[in-house]
Amino acid sequence: MDVTPPLDEPIRFNRFRRKVYVYRFYRDGLRPFSRTAWGVRTEVYDWDNLRAEACSVYGPMGSGGLIETVTLAVVKTGTNQVIDRFHFAHEIQQGEMYWAMAQLFMQQGPQALPTFPHQPRDWNNEDVTFNLARRLAPKVRWPAEIDLESRSAP
Repeated sequence: MDVTPPLDEPIRFNRFRRKVYVYRFYRDGLRPFSRTAWGVRTEVYDWDNLRAEACSVYGPMGSGGLIETVTLAVVKTGTNQVIDRFHFAHEIQQGEMYWAMAQLFMQQGPQALPTFPHQPRDWNNEDVTFNLARRLAPKVRWPAEIDLESRSAP
């Protein structure tokens, strides 16, 4: 069986504050049917403390054996000691592209990004879907203070 993290774990980059806002789901594998073992937490990290890490692992999966992921590691200021990691992309090539765009945005702003033919997908506006899990999944709701801080300049 293939298991992947939810598709709606957004990451916001605020270049004026030099912060990254992460919306993460958490779960307790020992209590899969408990309502208190599942939830959401939002975390705020300094941009200068992030490092991209690529990883390839072989494992028994239904789609083959190679699992590639790119995670962002949060390090202590002034050191390379990792204090947290979070998922960034499913494939190394995709992760390299996303990381390059994030760096470009944080250095030069939105005008430096390439133009895309389609608007980004908003997972909260998925009205018609045949995936029952996507239909029943909770919508992304940032806490009010984090929502305001992540969208504004200091």
